[in-house]
Amino acid sequence: MQGSGPERVLALHHWLSDRSSFADLRRYLDGSAFSYAFVDCRGYGEAMDTPGTYTMEEIAADALAVADRLGWNTFSVIGHSMGGKAAQLMLLDAPARVRSIVGISPVPASGFPLEGEMWDLFVGAVEDSGNRRTIFDVTTGSRHDDAWLDARVSGSERSSSAALRSYLESWTRGSDIHERVEGNPTPALVVAGANDPAMGPETMRSTWMEWYPNAELEVFDDVGHFAPEESPEALATVVEGFLGRH
Repeated sequence: MQGSGPERVLALHHWLSDRSSFADLRRYLDGSAFSYAFVDCRGYGEAMDTPGTYTMEEIAADALAVADRLGWNTFSVIGHSMGGKAAQLMLLDAPARVRSIVGISPVPASGFPLEGEMWDLFVGAVEDSGNRRTIFDVTTGSRHDDAWLDARVSGSERSSSAALRSYLESWTRGSDIHERVEGNPTPALVVAGANDPAMGPETMRSTWMEWYPNAELEVFDDVGHFAPEESPEALATVVEGFLGRH
């Protein structure tokens, strides 16, 4: 938990790290206006040894259970990458509770199938830190130095192989829910990095922006897939500005 403000926000991390991936962002958040809950998905961080099916559906159910324990009847959800897919399932499971969604380089409701060499790269990353380093490099436009990449790889070690493998299958080839979310009026902020070759601006325009009539797109020109770690101060400003309006 962070903050004691009246606006409640639950945050879900990306595939290759636990909730500590939000550490840089957290330094810039306004705890007087917002209360944040940063959740470790099963198989990550403090929940690394928690067994499960490791699916987007399970993440959504677990996150709603966290909100229940906190006594949060309504709240907003931040979902980074695979967390963005789970956030949309939360919206479908509890439409009266989710006030707004913030997707940071978020996986679309349709999933994001990987094929050929790209699939092999991601499957290999389950066990191979070299593959993980390549993913961090490629998805940020190869713009970061060795120290930055090494820190990201170190963060990826706070995950279990079983969780990584099952979640990969779920967010790439799992259920396509875009027809269920299409036309949903919930306010959504979509943050995309111009240097992200996968979940970049064009992908967001052809998915999230098509399906959510009240969606706003914010493009960060100097960012790739990992805005919370690449540009945390600017991201905090944009996210809290949106949440404050909704």
